[in-house]
Amino acid sequence: MRLLYSFGLRLYALLLRLLSPLVPKAAAWTAGRRGLLGRIQGELRHETAPRVWFHCASLGEFEQGRPLMEAYRAEYPGHKLVLTFFSPSGYEVRHNWPGADYVFYLPLDTAANARAFLDAVRPRLAVFVKYEFWHYFLRELQRRDIPAICVSAIFRPEQVFFQPWGRFFRRILGSFTHIFTQNQASAELLRGAGLNQVSVAGDTRFDTVVRTALAPPRSLPLVEAFTEDWCPVLIVGSSWPEDLAILAPLLQQYQQEMRFIVAPHEINEASLRRVEAALPGLVVRYSQAEAATVAQARLLLIDNVGLLNSLYRFGHFAYIGGAFGKGLHNTLEAAAFGLPLFFGPTYHKFQEAQDLVELHCAFPVNSADELLKAFGLLYYREEARLQVQDLSLDYVHDHSGATSKIMRWVAVNEPMSDSVNE
Repeated sequence: MRLLYSFGLRLYALLLRLLSPLVPKAAAWTAGRRGLLGRIQGELRHETAPRVWFHCASLGEFEQGRPLMEAYRAEYPGHKLVLTFFSPSGYEVRHNWPGADYVFYLPLDTAANARAFLDAVRPRLAVFVKYEFWHYFLRELQRRDIPAICVSAIFRPEQVFFQPWGRFFRRILGSFTHIFTQNQASAELLRGAGLNQVSVAGDTRFDTVVRTALAPPRSLPLVEAFTEDWCPVLIVGSSWPEDLAILAPLLQQYQQEMRFIVAPHEINEASLRRVEAALPGLVVRYSQAEAATVAQARLLLIDNVGLLNSLYRFGHFAYIGGAFGKGLHNTLEAAAFGLPLFFGPTYHKFQEAQDLVELHCAFPVNSADELLKAFGLLYYREEARLQVQDLSLDYVHDHSGATSKIMRWVAVNEPMSDSVNE
């Protein structure tokens, strides 16, 4: 199985190189690894401070691990943080993140690369966020007695680790010093497979959204001018074309009594024009809006990135995109402000979405008619909306605290000697 694993990874890398002239993401993945180990060795050659290594597959895992990285920096300000990404969608966005001292792509998982990487980085602790279970890196960490933990992990019975033929992959999980799961079901799956170095900490994203909701609000004069007449506001977060098709009848039906803020998942001209076509003449793009006139529009179209989590404080309701195809976007950012949530039917892989549905704080829909019906039940019943708000806020705050649980483990188990690996 190890041979198949290694062959599969090399084949994957070869396919990306072949596709790189045609696929920008493949080109970025390939270019980012050209001469990678040499760059890592060069940048770290004269670094003498203790180091911790955080690894994230992509941007979503980065946001999940961010509160832990920030907590580590606050607790150990003299240590250097090395951050790696597997995917360009994480590295290209966060390679200049000031919270990390060094940011790299992760070299391909081979025995030689793992040895060379760890020789250069010499971490005293390795933290893998949610996914990404690399055989050679974890084996080499274990061989060097470097603690390696997985945080915010979630597992399901259909995964390869729990199949009769999944022994090799279970052994990869066994290389972790400790695994912190999001929920009890994941912990029980691991223990049932003979993996006992596990505990339930929860999802670190709750800590992020709670902190965002409690922080002094970001100054957004255009949004404040757009929403100043106290009309109910629907925030649409990370919408795809399939979501817009479901939303269009609602936007048209409520256009005289509501305001809408729409943040498409893809910021390109075709996507923006698609939103504008839903309410012709009533849409203003954020980049073109002016505070004196923005209130005349009914829909504010967000045509940049980085605003979404600051927009939910202006809302009364939220529609979260992605659950008609690519994958449900972050629901916790909106739930942290107590907004009733609506989204498509593909949400079952997201524990927090399942929880919010069970609490009747979120409402999955399959069609435009279902959305209109579910929305109307709350829109015309203010008491019901406020009840959802209370339940959502309680849920988010009750599930926060994963970061502090993990940091307590780190304080006890991280090697105290600064000469680790020397």
